[in-house]
Amino acid sequence: MDEASPDGLLFKDHDFSSDLLRQLNGFRQNRVLTDVSLCAGAWEVPCHRNVLASSSPYFKAMFCSNFRESSEAKVQLKGIDAATLDQIVLYVYTGELHIAAENVLPLMEAASMLQYPKLFEACSSHLQGQLTPSNCLGMIRLSEILSCKTLKNKARAVALKYFPEVAASADLKDLCPLELRDYLGDDGLCGEEEKVFDALMVWIRHDLQDRKQYLQELFEQVRLQYIHPAFFYHFIANDALLQASPACQTLLETAKRQMFSWYGTSALDPKPLCHVPPRNAYQDFLILLGGRKDNQQTTRDVLLYDGQTGQWQSLAKLPTRLYKASAVALHRSVYVLGGMAASAGKSLVSHDVYIFSLKLNQWRLGEPMLVARYSHRSTAHKNFIFSIGGIGERQEVLGSMERYDSICNVWESVAGMPVGVLHPAVAVKDQRLYLFGGEDIMQNPVRLIQVYHISRNMWFKMETRMIKNVCAPAVLLGERIVIVGGYTRRILAYDPQSNKFVKCADMRDRRMHHGATVIGNKLYVTGGRRLTVDCSIEDSDSFDCYDPESDTWTSQGQLPHKLFDHACLTLQGIPHTSTFP
Repeated sequence: MDEASPDGLLFKDHDFSSDLLRQLNGFRQNRVLTDVSLCAGAWEVPCHRNVLASSSPYFKAMFCSNFRESSEAKVQLKGIDAATLDQIVLYVYTGELHIAAENVLPLMEAASMLQYPKLFEACSSHLQGQLTPSNCLGMIRLSEILSCKTLKNKARAVALKYFPEVAASADLKDLCPLELRDYLGDDGLCGEEEKVFDALMVWIRHDLQDRKQYLQELFEQVRLQYIHPAFFYHFIANDALLQASPACQTLLETAKRQMFSWYGTSALDPKPLCHVPPRNAYQDFLILLGGRKDNQQTTRDVLLYDGQTGQWQSLAKLPTRLYKASAVALHRSVYVLGGMAASAGKSLVSHDVYIFSLKLNQWRLGEPMLVARYSHRSTAHKNFIFSIGGIGERQEVLGSMERYDSICNVWESVAGMPVGVLHPAVAVKDQRLYLFGGEDIMQNPVRLIQVYHISRNMWFKMETRMIKNVCAPAVLLGERIVIVGGYTRRILAYDPQSNKFVKCADMRDRRMHHGATVIGNKLYVTGGRRLTVDCSIEDSDSFDCYDPESDTWTSQGQLPHKLFDHACLTLQGIPHTSTFP
């Protein structure tokens, strides 16, 4: 647009430069006023020195300095083929160029050599659009040769995001030790640690004689504490290559103590595994499953809450409707134990175990419990699940407890609790399993703390006036066990070391049959049933968060529907990545 000014009019012809280029290109094609020929072998392209010098620092230095090319009629350009030279000259005179798979690499090399940065970046953008897990490592090699930082960064991002697929490519075996170490040690790598270990061993065994010297350095990049104990036990602990390395053996022994010993690592361990954080790709998800929905029949729904997006998502439904089953998270899977199941029009107490994989979004049948039970409690510790009490097949209150070994896939009976109770709050801390309160067969509150010493397989009990919770969950929040409601608004934090309770900020409502879990350092409470001021009972869809640092509650909105008697769990996983487009 023309611009008026007090002393006249500033005229702008926006087509002038493009028209001028078209005229110059016509002159070039007809060899009018051309004064130099660019040559690729025997191929010659007539050009104008002033146009070339104006288009790039490379040609400006060539024709405006004392180089011999400044006066020669023909200039030989080595490393550029005839077709690429034609395309480069066309770009110089028109500002346009068609980039495709068959010409992008020679064009990019020529643009780099002749100093055409915009053409170089256009080629880089085209290659970035062609990135896949199978070629990204090769693209990184190319980007290093061409010094293309944007392509390298994008290709590396693909390699990290789709590492399991990248690990299956042939290019992974060609990485140098430093490059592989850089990948395996990256916090942003998206993939289970089992895949990281597999990739390492494939790389080592590809050239065992030359590469085994790097085994210790690379094995240290595998975050053993985040590997499924069964995988560690069956595929890592007794690996012959690792066993042959004293340094790797030390790492294995430390990992074994942390994973399988009741007492964890010792003070003598040089590098406790617990000091290594999980990769950034891992995320904690809140999972709700089962329960009674909108005061209707027991639901099979499984819901996932993504705290990063604030969205709820439906997952694969429970295989069957289960009333008052118990659920626990272990090794990135959810185990649903027992419950009352409907079969052939009748309700039967179940000993079945269903296992849910977030990665596969699938359920499978696990090893059944020894005793059928419902209204029981479950908790996990190390590689074990404890199933506690409940009601049995003859409607009796069970004082028994059984333990599932996820490594050996077996259930075994352990010492029963001193007093059989229903609906206690349960948590594990420092090798001890705590049962707070609950109710007896007459539905009277039990004012007891029952403690199970895991390594000794022994119980003891403590009477306390502080406990009067029924149908309340307990969670481990920091160093304290927090009992969340239970026919009360009260939140109690128990310190096992001092055997003392601290009262926290009350919930808004008197709640029972609700769910609670911890994500990060905050407590989340979901649904349940609440007692109103006139002592009537209402189902709830509330979703609240407690921050222990400020001792305050905030609402997180509502659940997708009213829900009680459900399981509320934190499940660690890697967000599902769809197939690469």
